[in-house]
Amino acid sequence: MTATPQTLADRLEALLPQTQCTKCGFNGCRPYAEAMAAGEAACNRCPPGGDEGIRRLSALLGTPQQPLDPERGREQARAEAVIDETLCIGCTLCIQACPVDAIVGAPKQMHTVLADWCTGCDLCVAPCPVDCIAMVPVTGERTGWAAWSQAQADQAHARYLARRSRLVREREENDARLAAKAAAKLEALQAETAQSEEERAAQARKQAIIQAAIERARVKQQAVKPRNTENVPAAVQAQIDAAEARRAKAGLGATPGQDDAGTAPGANPDAPRKP
Repeated sequence: MTATPQTLADRLEALLPQTQCTKCGFNGCRPYAEAMAAGEAACNRCPPGGDEGIRRLSALLGTPQQPLDPERGREQARAEAVIDETLCIGCTLCIQACPVDAIVGAPKQMHTVLADWCTGCDLCVAPCPVDCIAMVPVTGERTGWAAWSQAQADQAHARYLARRSRLVREREENDARLAAKAAAKLEALQAETAQSEEERAAQARKQAIIQAAIERARVKQQAVKPRNTENVPAAVQAQIDAAEARRAKAGLGATPGQDDAGTAPGANPDAPRKP
């Protein structure tokens, strides 16, 4: 079996630390790699990689090495997120923010960070409504790639892809639930026996509303991609394409971006919901 040739973006992505911290200004390591490959971004925008990371990227691109862009942060010791158990209210917002599923917990229960999986991206800090998450340095004076290994980067990349696959799977399952719920409601309305002309007219209006909603969802579904599935590798994109094909065949789909209870795709379905 012949291996698929690597693109320049693939090779650049492999040199990034896979923290998915977005400090480079892009939504993850892959979009940044693609921007560098297209000549749309300099290779000095990754604080977690530091000077060593810039050296590696510059060598591949054949460009002079530059100092780290100060607007993107500074090279420093790697930190891990730590949750203060006495303050955590179990809102799950940090769980939803973590790009590698390194935070576990249940709604209204204390959460905890899996230290071996944490990439130090600090994306969980800002969403916390009670400021109970601290980023604690864990590598002493070691910074950049001296504070991070290729094995850790590979694991972080695998966890990142696994999370994206989970988001696609959960969205497909949610679509199926919504389709079944709409079909059952429409069937129940059709089975009702209206006694008066007024009741029959009201029943017809309800049926029309449901059918129109299903059609709107189907049309929107064709135009909108699942959330958090941009710039995915071929294997993950294949899962997305298969899911879209099944939805198109069924002729039904959920309104993109939200399920019937107001929960965004990929979010914890048991998390507190807006009234």
